[in-house]
Amino acid sequence: MAEKSGRFHIGISVVDLIVITFGSAIYSFGIVYFNIYNHLADGGVTGITLILRALFHIDPAYSTILVNIPLFAIGYRFLGKKDMFYTLYGTIILAVFLWIWQRVPIEINIQHDLLLAAIGAGLFGGFGCGMVYRFGGTTGGVDIVARLFERFKGVQMGQTLLTIDVMVLLSSLIYLDVRQMAYTLIYVWIFSVMVNFTQQGAYAARGILIISNQSATISEAIMEQLNRGTTFLKAEGGYSKKSKQIVYCVVSPSELHTLKKLVESIDDEAFISIMAVNEAIGEGFTYKRPKKYKIL
Repeated sequence: MAEKSGRFHIGISVVDLIVITFGSAIYSFGIVYFNIYNHLADGGVTGITLILRALFHIDPAYSTILVNIPLFAIGYRFLGKKDMFYTLYGTIILAVFLWIWQRVPIEINIQHDLLLAAIGAGLFGGFGCGMVYRFGGTTGGVDIVARLFERFKGVQMGQTLLTIDVMVLLSSLIYLDVRQMAYTLIYVWIFSVMVNFTQQGAYAARGILIISNQSATISEAIMEQLNRGTTFLKAEGGYSKKSKQIVYCVVSPSELHTLKKLVESIDDEAFISIMAVNEAIGEGFTYKRPKKYKIL
């Protein structure tokens, strides 16, 4: 267990950074060779960068950084050091690979078939982003806004992301025709399905049962680090007949990786059971969570 000044800390993981790099590379590959080359739009900040490219010929590798700067300023105050580091890292790596792929002479001959382009963009983009999300990262952009809304307003990430995506996609009609937008919507649907598949459920809640001899310490760490409530369930071992305290909590998938790392840092022999939750009603999911003004 890593503890300092009464607070629990999870270090930066090299494995996380490698997977975030891998995911960002795949996502950016899809953007360049399927979205850009076939004139398909996108949602979020990526969609904004594609609009800027179409109207002002600004390289998305550069506009990705520029558009994210004000969002970084907002997120820095609230997301915490580790979350902010992963977000900065993911965004910079995405911009780097966007720059690289635009200069690598790879030809994917689909004869500008928009259906194949939509499928390719959805598969590559969804898998890449799903890997990034699954290992606690983001590629910047509206993910920051969505996480803040989820953390402080109780609005699920999926709802916020969908709203912003719709606004950006409608704005993309400035440079796309209706036919291209129709195929873009196919891409967005495939993208979301692929993210869900890769992340094993994406934005649905997760119920967690944790059996450990360090249950009190784990409960404290979850409440402090994730700002999620916990409940102790009394249980008895079927074989040992010994009384146990089970920690139960519900988290969003974006917090799942952090929670597993947190439990492992306290008790690497803890038993964790993760369940899909079809609907979560209550604090942090359908109404406002308690404010946590400073996250270290």
